[in-house]
Amino acid sequence: MKSSKFLLFKIFFILVISPLFFNVPKANAAEEIKITYGIFSRTITVNSLKTFVKEGKSTGKLKRILKATGSPDEEIRTVLNKDFEIPITIASKLVYSEIGNVFLTRLSSIIHPPRATDNRTGMLALRASVIQGINIGKGEINLINFFEGYPTKTVILDVSALSKVMNKVESISELLTFFTNSPLERIKSN
Repeated sequence: MKSSKFLLFKIFFILVISPLFFNVPKANAAEEIKITYGIFSRTITVNSLKTFVKEGKSTGKLKRILKATGSPDEEIRTVLNKDFEIPITIASKLVYSEIGNVFLTRLSSIIHPPRATDNRTGMLALRASVIQGINIGKGEINLINFFEGYPTKTVILDVSALSKVMNKVESISELLTFFTNSPLERIKSN
């Protein structure tokens, strides 16, 4: 009886004291998106994007960036707010699959954490962002939830790498067709 009380006291002591010695910083959601194009860059906040999506209001840097796209604001708001419903278990299986790893590795050259020196770091951040974004959206994900789920304060969006990928749209559409057909059915049944 005494030993169980002593054990309980030790466990309580460890739980109370351990945060003081092992203070592990919590990974926060992305607060800003740094858009780079060669040597040029602009930073916008995720909150400004959220405000733009909800209210249609853009200010400062965001307004200039939106104007530079040449697309109407409503079209951009629609893209940013487009929800994709996917159960978290299926998304998890998908991002941990071989084809998911290939897709995330390639995407990590476009979207990655600052100072990431390898594709693996970017891939892991993207994987976490997808899972956390679906969790935030309660089974749905959109670009805002994706950025809110990103595990670093700043997200780098490399426009040069994005334009290289956009030149291969046909292969991406084939990959998306592949994802939306048979593999999802197999993943659902597992």
